[in-house]
Amino acid sequence: MKIDAPISRLDFLRKAFAGTALAPVLLQACSQDTTGIAPAGTNATGTTTGVGSTTGTTTGNCVVTDTETDGPYPLYNSRGSALQRVDIREGKTGLQLDMVFTVKNVSNSCALLPNARVDIWYCDKDGYYSGYSNSGYLGTQNNTTRTFLRGLQYADASGQVTFTGIYPGWYQGRATHLHVQVYVDNSLKLTTQVAFPEEINTAVYTTDLYKAHGQNSLKNTGDGILRDSLGNELATVVANATSGGIR
Repeated sequence: MKIDAPISRLDFLRKAFAGTALAPVLLQACSQDTTGIAPAGTNATGTTTGVGSTTGTTTGNCVVTDTETDGPYPLYNSRGSALQRVDIREGKTGLQLDMVFTVKNVSNSCALLPNARVDIWYCDKDGYYSGYSNSGYLGTQNNTTRTFLRGLQYADASGQVTFTGIYPGWYQGRATHLHVQVYVDNSLKLTTQVAFPEEINTAVYTTDLYKAHGQNSLKNTGDGILRDSLGNELATVVANATSGGIR
């Protein structure tokens, strides 16, 4: 990809996503019971597969998103009402990312699943998570009192939740990703991760807000968690002309 400079952020995004199909970001996620949902570390038959993905299960016209590890930094004890929000930035700078997740019930002909709870968390543009003390290229940061880039929402009548954040950065040892969990009636049904297209990662990390950290040398195909499940976990990404960011 060749990006001519100087270039405005909006013009950059228009060029970066030229020719990209205008499709929503979808996560076809969870079953209302445990049919087709495997716990972390097992496949749908209960056979241990170790850390990584479980095989996606097809029922009707949708596929259960692969199960992944919940680490790092899930912060289970701080998911109260304060995190039930759409805007999860808490002042963090970065390219605006508007996220839409759709939850479907594979045990009911892939029907949309209202009221399912979707929790997400991920690192900031420099690779640091809230709620913990992290080490990274800017040294050690103590973010134990922060909750940036964390949120939860309950699916509407269309089975959808939306969040406004920033495009995730990266840290050593992982490809660019975010974490997602889906609960139904307070029961955890799915823990997974979402990856991003490499050409989008490359383009975003060239922008002024991200270039200090540089490019992530670890790609999706080299990531031990994502590489065997990209067909189920790769986000659909399009330019958002309204915000100047992406969706």
